[in-house]
Amino acid sequence: MSGSEDEAFLVARARTGDRDAFAELVRRYQRLVFAVSYRLLGDPDLAEDVAQETFIRAFLSLEHFRGTTMRAWLLRIAHNAALDQLRASARRRTVPLEHAGEHASFDVPEPGIEQAGLRAALEAALAALPVEQRAVVVLADVEGLPYEEIAQTLGLPLGTVKSRLARARMRLRTLLESDPRARELLGLSGRLPDREGESPERLIEGE
Repeated sequence: MSGSEDEAFLVARARTGDRDAFAELVRRYQRLVFAVSYRLLGDPDLAEDVAQETFIRAFLSLEHFRGTTMRAWLLRIAHNAALDQLRASARRRTVPLEHAGEHASFDVPEPGIEQAGLRAALEAALAALPVEQRAVVVLADVEGLPYEEIAQTLGLPLGTVKSRLARARMRLRTLLESDPRARELLGLSGRLPDREGESPERLIEGE
C-alpha cells in the first residue's frame, strides 16, 4: 500500500469514528502543525493551543476533506487558526524565535556557535516579516512544501504564492544585510549573494 493509499484508508476509517485511525494521522502531522504554528505565532503556548484546535477542527469536519492532501488541509486549518489568534490578540508577533529549536528544529546537525548566531539573526528577521509573507517562507523554505501545495494550504493562486515568496525573501535579505552580526558571520563586504531560487535559509544551511 502506497503512502497516499495508506492515508486515504486512515481518513476513511477516521470518518467512521475510528479514533485510532485519526490518532495515527495526528501522530504523522503533529510536529509539522506545531512547527508552522509556532513560527507564525512566536509563542509555544499559543502554538500548542492552535495545534490542538487544528486537530479538533479536522476531526469534526473530516467529511469536508477532499481534493487536496491531508498535509495541506491540516496546515490550512492551522494557518487560519493562527491568524485568528493574531487577530484576537490584536498585535503582531514581536517575540523573536531564537529558541525555536527547543520546540521545532530545522532537522539539521547541531550548529556551531557561529551558525547558531546566524540562525538567530535569521529567526529575528523572519519574525519581522508580515504574517502573510512569513507563512510562505515557513512553508517553502523551512518545511520544504512545493509551491502547488502551499497554494492549496493558503488558498492562494500559484502566481501569488511565487510573488509573495519572492518579496519575502528579498525582505529577509535586506534585514540580514542590515544586521552587522549576520554580515560578519557571512563574511559579507557587499550584498548577500542573489543566486537563482536561493533563500537565506539555504545559505545558512550551506546548500
